[in-house]
Amino acid sequence: MQTFRIFSNYWKNNRSASSFNLIKRFCTKRSKKPGGQKLVPVQTSEPVASTSWRSYYILAGVGLGGFGGLAFFLKHNDEIRAIPKGQDVNCGRCSNDGSIIGGPFSLVDTEGRRVTEQNFLGNWVLLYFGHTSSPDVGPEEVQKMSKTIDILGSKHGRKIIPVFVTLDPQRDTPSHLCAYIREIDPRIVGLTGPVQSVRQMAQEYRVFFRKVDEEGGDYLVESSHNMYLMNPKMEVVRCFGVEYNAEDLAEAIDTEGKKVRIS
Repeated sequence: MQTFRIFSNYWKNNRSASSFNLIKRFCTKRSKKPGGQKLVPVQTSEPVASTSWRSYYILAGVGLGGFGGLAFFLKHNDEIRAIPKGQDVNCGRCSNDGSIIGGPFSLVDTEGRRVTEQNFLGNWVLLYFGHTSSPDVGPEEVQKMSKTIDILGSKHGRKIIPVFVTLDPQRDTPSHLCAYIREIDPRIVGLTGPVQSVRQMAQEYRVFFRKVDEEGGDYLVESSHNMYLMNPKMEVVRCFGVEYNAEDLAEAIDTEGKKVRIS
């Protein structure tokens, strides 16, 4: 009892959280002396942990986890925003999660002239994102776009502007893109531009693409291969996957055009 009274007086004069924790540990844990009933204080060998240091450890762990999550988000941002490959969506202006697909852009054509969405107002547009180094799917999709334009003109009497936006502006300069398109169909409008401008447009249209580094400083480009049908207001009204052939694509585009006439 005398011991507790001494510590109580100490507590009155030194009211700090750490002092209180030490006194509490020292006075509340007791053992019996052999052969007697008198209780004596026994100091525990258990280390006294500081609550403030525990808080620092927790905050540090949360901070590291947050930085790790941010790095992961930035690395996979394009993939998160992407429309899955081959997905056909009657998207209108919105995707399934409610976010807007499409938006303003500023790129350059194969002649080096600045082109924005304003240049296409009043026209139906078939928009495709690709790159000239694509070995298989890319050329097939561009050729399908060319054939679709022919079918729409001959069978449905409908005019539409085909637009090819490169996802690899580092390689696909205006002159390189011009030579590539000329080999397939010179009616196709080719667009390239600064890396940041291309990236921003791809994000606006929820297009997945990423650069995969290889040995020797070379790289590959992985991307989705969706096409977007834009109405005369430059709003996305339909998204088409690679499973469409030219005939089906032309039929679907004509159907969307008739809906606008009716409304």
